[in-house]
Amino acid sequence: MPRLLFTNPFAKHDVSEFPDVVIPLAQAQRHNSITSKEKPDDASRGSSDVHGGSALTVEALRAEIDTDLAAGGHDTAYDRKSKVINKALTDIGMGKYQWCLFALCGFGWFADNLWLQGVALTLPSLSNEFGVDSNTVRYTTLALFLGLCIGASFWGVMSDVVGRRLAFNCTLGIAGVFGIAAGAAPNWIGACALFACVGLGVGGNLPVDGALFLEFLPTANGGLLTLLSVWWPVGQLVSSLVAWPFIVDYPDNEGWRYFIYTIGALTFFMFACRFCLFHLFESPKFLLSRGRQSEAVAVVHGIAYHNGVKTWLTEDILNQIGGDPEVGGDKLATTDIIRRNLNKFSGERIRPLFANWKLGLTTVLLWFIWTCIGMGYPLFNAFLPQYLGSGDTTPYITYRNYAITSVVGVPGSILACYTVDIKYVGRKGTMAIATVISGVFLYVFTISSDPDFQLTFSSLEAFFQNIMYGVLYAYTPEVFPAPNRGTGTGISSFLNRVAGLCAPIVAVNAGSANPAAPIYASGGLFFAAFLGMLALPIETRGKQSL
Repeated sequence: MPRLLFTNPFAKHDVSEFPDVVIPLAQAQRHNSITSKEKPDDASRGSSDVHGGSALTVEALRAEIDTDLAAGGHDTAYDRKSKVINKALTDIGMGKYQWCLFALCGFGWFADNLWLQGVALTLPSLSNEFGVDSNTVRYTTLALFLGLCIGASFWGVMSDVVGRRLAFNCTLGIAGVFGIAAGAAPNWIGACALFACVGLGVGGNLPVDGALFLEFLPTANGGLLTLLSVWWPVGQLVSSLVAWPFIVDYPDNEGWRYFIYTIGALTFFMFACRFCLFHLFESPKFLLSRGRQSEAVAVVHGIAYHNGVKTWLTEDILNQIGGDPEVGGDKLATTDIIRRNLNKFSGERIRPLFANWKLGLTTVLLWFIWTCIGMGYPLFNAFLPQYLGSGDTTPYITYRNYAITSVVGVPGSILACYTVDIKYVGRKGTMAIATVISGVFLYVFTISSDPDFQLTFSSLEAFFQNIMYGVLYAYTPEVFPAPNRGTGTGISSFLNRVAGLCAPIVAVNAGSANPAAPIYASGGLFFAAFLGMLALPIETRGKQSL
């Protein structure tokens, strides 16, 4: 949704700004995902008005909310009103506003891999310019991962405290500024420190952008959250295409600086697109948690207005279902918000993930798989330019082959969206097959140092690896029950990042004994993940999420 430059990106809104978008509740058209969710005789009193095709009433809406809350979670005024807002957004449906947000949130996934591969591509040049051993220089990646871990934790919590808009804009802004500065690093320690600061910004993208997009997304379009992962391999592709000419054409150690300046400027440009070319509404759920109910309603009206549709949501309806804010006080204090975030990792939130043997086994196996992949992926990919350049080759061939590998990997993420629904294969089969093939190609890669041989198998590995990641991103939130989905996926992400933080340490120590040892370890971890996938007892193909 374009807007004029220099208007206040943090403006508060009022319903008067969006005229003619409200219709009476009785005239509301419900979305199919709501009307088909349960049969008329299964719901509470008043639900026949909804599911039988008659006019919607407050009583029917309240019955829907009661049914949702009975599935688990908190039952406060805030939670009841959040459920009402979810229903209103679902009835508004997917529109122009959400598609613009999809592209801008995709920048976060893009930047994550842009910098992960960007740092990997600079390792040979950093080693040459600053006289750091080619094995020791791998600690540069450790600095980036340290920033990524801190950034993911910090911005994930701060987005609940200071708001989604501020966090959404700050992450890419910080990464862009420190990314440009990293190009002028005076020494290796300075480069590591600046890359860690880049990670501090980039690390917040996945948790903040994912949560923000989900809160504006109609329930029926929840799968688009998974589709955001398509932006991830595109980040690697762009990074490799930019590095190839710069690092090859400027061999006197200036090429890596021009490369970092460029991707830093690109990151800052993405920040400018978010900040100047799109007016992001604050999350209505965040506004509700801060006691700003009227603004939350205005945001929903704004989305309906820009999508060219109507909405039935009003403050009066919120109050009838969740209570009057002047009486009940549905505002959450900052300490309450932080406590809710910490509670995601409490026994109370984790225990339901082990409600029965099948779910419990799935939870343990998924956490194990995410840990294995978290270390296995960077052990190979974070140092791939070094591996490709280990034989009798030139920098031109090394970076050309890296770019080709990146190009071949992109279709894997797209293909994953189609293979997951193949009969008798499904999610489990697709990601297990892709994972074991990736592991095999990792071992085959080490057989020869011939550039063409390495190019063939690094490309095949990238293709199947992206299929695996695409399906794993889809399967993980599907398999966890909704009330505890944030906890299950949050711990999966945490374990993945911590394992990634350890990867450079393993690579440095194992690589000093045998240059191929980190690749062997990566292949072993992929095989371990494959065995975990085979043991998963739940297949989600063709099934609705709980």
